Amino acid sequence: MTEYARGLVWFRRDLRDFDHAALYHALKRARQVVCVFVFDRDILDGLPDRADRRVEFIRASVVELQQALQARGGGLMVRHGVAREEVVQLAAELQAEAVFFNHDDDPAALARDAAVGVALCARNIAVHHYKDTVIFEREEVLTASGTPYSVFTPYKNAWLKRLTPLDLQAYPVEAYADRLAAQSTPIPDLREMGFEPTNLRELDCPTGMAGAAQLFEDFLDRIDRYQAMRDFPAQTGPSTLSVHLRFGTVSIRQLAAAAWQLGGRGAQTWLSELIWRDFYHQILWHRPDVASGHSFKRQYDALPWPNPPGHFEAWCEARTGYPLVDAAMRQLNRTGYMHNRLRMVAASFLTKDLLVDWRRGERYFADTLIDFDLAANSGGWQWAASVGCDAQPWFRIFNPVTQSERFDAQGQFIRRYLPELARVAEKFIHAPWTMPAAEQQRAGCVIGRDYPLPIVDHAVQRAQALALFRQASPPALK
Repeated sequence: MTEYARGLVWFRRDLRDFDHAALYHALKRARQVVCVFVFDRDILDGLPDRADRRVEFIRASVVELQQALQARGGGLMVRHGVAREEVVQLAAELQAEAVFFNHDDDPAALARDAAVGVALCARNIAVHHYKDTVIFEREEVLTASGTPYSVFTPYKNAWLKRLTPLDLQAYPVEAYADRLAAQSTPIPDLREMGFEPTNLRELDCPTGMAGAAQLFEDFLDRIDRYQAMRDFPAQTGPSTLSVHLRFGTVSIRQLAAAAWQLGGRGAQTWLSELIWRDFYHQILWHRPDVASGHSFKRQYDALPWPNPPGHFEAWCEARTGYPLVDAAMRQLNRTGYMHNRLRMVAASFLTKDLLVDWRRGERYFADTLIDFDLAANSGGWQWAASVGCDAQPWFRIFNPVTQSERFDAQGQFIRRYLPELARVAEKFIHAPWTMPAAEQQRAGCVIGRDYPLPIVDHAVQRAQALALFRQASPPALK
C-alpha cells in the first residue's frame, strides 16, 4: 500500500471529524493531511432562492468542523469557487500526492468527481474514494441473479441478512489525528457568497455535529415510542436527524448500530427507515435516469398528466381547502421541513387529487426542503405517484380527510399552521366546508373568505386518477 508525504481530504456531504472513511484512510496513508471544503458555485449559483436554509446550515456546520479539526491540532481550508477546479488547484499548490473523498452517487456529483479524477491523474496525483454515506451501496446488496432489487421488502431482508458488526464499526480517526496539518483559511460569510440569512436560528434545527448529537440523544430517550408516534405530526415522533444525515454531521454507522443493538419495535422500525435510505441510494446508482425526471416504471414516463391551471400554485401556496395538506405546505414553506407522513399525503394529493405531474412537486421539494436528498426525494415522489419502486399498484390513493382524522384527530397540527381555523370545532376541523353557516360565524372562519373552499372533490378526482393510470397500465392491472 502506497504511503504519501501529504494527502488532501475533500469534505463534501460528510461534515464531521469522527467516524469518517476518507479522513481515516488519508490519515493512515499520509504523513501529513490537509483538509478542505469548497462552497461549490456549480451548485450554489443554481439555487433559486438567495435565502436558502441549506446554505446557512452548511456554513454553520463548516464553522464547527473547522473548530473541531483545529482542536485536534489540524485545520480546514475553505474555498468558494468551482469545486472541480478548486480541489485540483489546491492539491497542486500543496504538492499533495493524493486526494481522498467519500462517495456521492448523485449523477452530477459523479460527473464532477470523474472530472476531478482525470485532472488529478494528469498531474500524477492519486485519487482514493470510499463508501461513507450509507451502510451498503451500489452493488453490495443484489438479488441471487445479480440484479438490483426494485421492491423494498426483499431488499430489506437481504440487507439484514448481510449485515455484520463490522459494517457498523466506526473509523477510529482519533488514533491518527496527530497527522492533521494545522492549515486553515477564513470561512466566507453568507453575503460574501451572495446569500442572505434565513430564519434557521429561530427554528428548532440545531446545526453541526453538536446539533446532531443533541438530537440523537433526545431521540434515543423516546425511540421505544417511535413506531407508535412517528405518523402523528403534532407530536415529536421522528428522529429529526434527516438534515444531519444529508450533510453528514452524524455518522450513518452510529445511527444504524444504535438501532440494531437496541432492538425493540421502535428501534426496528427506525432501522427500516434507514434501510429505505440505502434502498433509494442504490436505486439511484443503478437507475440514474430517475434523477432527471424519468419514472422507474418506464411505462408511466409519458403519462398524460392533466396539470389543471392553478392547481400546482394552490398546492404550493397552501390554498387547496384541505386543512392537513395546507398545514403541511405551510410547515414546509416556513421551516424547510415537512413531517414524513405529511410528505406522503401532500405528494399523493398533488398527483392523485390535483392530477399534477409528480415532477413538479419533486422539484418544489428539492428547492425547499432543508434535508433534500436526491435519492430519497425522487424515490419518495415516485412512490407516492405510483410510478416508482412499489409492490402495490397505482390504485393506492390517500384520502386527505381520513388521513387528517387519523393522524391529527384533535387538529393540533392543523391549528398550529392554520391559525384561521383555530376556533373551528374538532368535528369540522378536517373538512371545514361542512360547517353550517352559523358555525362558521361562531368560529370566525367563513369558508370561501377566511379559508378556501376545497379546490377539488376528492371522490371525483380519485375516479379520474384511476382512469388516468388505467389507460397507461399493463393489461393485467387494468
